[in-house]
Amino acid sequence: MKRILTTVALAATIAAGGSWVLNPTAQPPIGAAVAQEATVTDMTLGEADAPVEIIEYGSFTCPHCATFEQEVFPQIKENYIDTGKVKFTFREAYFNKYDMWASLMARCGGEMKYFGIVDMIYETQDDWARQSTEAGVADAIRKMGLQAGIGQEQLDACMQDGETLQALVGWYQQNVEEDGFNSTPSFMIDGELHTNMPYDEFADILDERIEAAQ
Repeated sequence: MKRILTTVALAATIAAGGSWVLNPTAQPPIGAAVAQEATVTDMTLGEADAPVEIIEYGSFTCPHCATFEQEVFPQIKENYIDTGKVKFTFREAYFNKYDMWASLMARCGGEMKYFGIVDMIYETQDDWARQSTEAGVADAIRKMGLQAGIGQEQLDACMQDGETLQALVGWYQQNVEEDGFNSTPSFMIDGELHTNMPYDEFADILDERIEAAQ
């Protein structure tokens, strides 16, 4: 379980070159005033009118999030999302520049590719997130994007998009303030905050919510 970054620490991470994946040692003026015209789209699965809603807050470098993704989420998807009982939204949380870089890459493929890329990120977390240098991490993230079918020019543009990064960071900070989570993975189930839990506990909560909604 990872603790969220404070606003001060997050600002320092951005100022240290959070978005310049193609040249991690560069220091672009990302801290300067930028017109935040970029919008952030919630990435969702399931029926829009499902009786229960789950919002997951996850960090791409968080080992517990990877475990949830590989062991618990497939069961939730099969039994609740794919059956129309749950609408699921994944929202990124940022602990470091690597989380930010991975987020920019994952969103670069659009909504159709997003969840497949998230699967790839978590499946290979021990590889890409454990590189010994920033350049190694950047290269590994870029390779995932190319493997997911994102074109080179499109990927380069996404990874250097400081405006989108600032919009994402502002969105993340707003999510922290509104939902009050302080670690990952965390889950808002019909507006109620829950920490990480095994599938059986998830199922009990979801079944109760579904029954109450009928």
